Amino acid sequence: MIGGALSRRGLWLDPRTKILLLLLCILSAMMAPSLFYELGLVVLIGLLGICFGKWKYAWKGVLFYALIVLLTFWIMDTMTGTWRTMFIAFLGLFHKVYPCGMLSGIVISTTKVSEFLSAMNRIHAPQKLVIPLAVMLRYIPTIQEDWRFIKDAMRMRDVSPSLKGFLTHPGITVECIYVPLMMAASKAADELSIASITRGIENPKPRTCLVQIHIGLMDIAAVFCFAGALAVGLYGKGVLG
Repeated sequence: MIGGALSRRGLWLDPRTKILLLLLCILSAMMAPSLFYELGLVVLIGLLGICFGKWKYAWKGVLFYALIVLLTFWIMDTMTGTWRTMFIAFLGLFHKVYPCGMLSGIVISTTKVSEFLSAMNRIHAPQKLVIPLAVMLRYIPTIQEDWRFIKDAMRMRDVSPSLKGFLTHPGITVECIYVPLMMAASKAADELSIASITRGIENPKPRTCLVQIHIGLMDIAAVFCFAGALAVGLYGKGVLG
């Protein structure tokens, strides 16, 4: 596989490029001049997810955010007083965090630990920063897999892992989710720590990787698109122009 190329599973970007895209997304969300701009930013992230082959994740994320935008406009037009202030404050924070969270999900699900470690070794990143991030990349997918097993076990006991199940049977629903999830999280943390040490994650020598880690044309194109989105946000804020 060549850096910045299209594979059978979709687009491949250098892990360093993904980190830069996250930084540009954070700045864009902070500088967002309007809800329409944030919706456009989420659509851009959705298009990136489609390029990575994350079709279901992309369209669900964009559709959900579009519904939240419509809800925000409805609250701004209809509500008054304390309720309006409370909802607007919450949704204001939500609109700032959502694009970054959506892009983070794409980055985590499409970045292998070996590729990440090799890319960080290229820029001589400190081990104190690299090791926690590498463990996080493996930890979150592991918890997601355990969560699917927990949901299957709950359905076998006729306990619905949904909002309706929580409202109708809150006690048993919380018990069936909280206890096994915390045990799985603790077990996963121990196993990942042991596996990381066994694979020599703290080895100071340069790491090798079968994937060619370098910046390609697709990396430059992706950075250009997100940098353009940031420039549009800055222009809307009156910083540029």
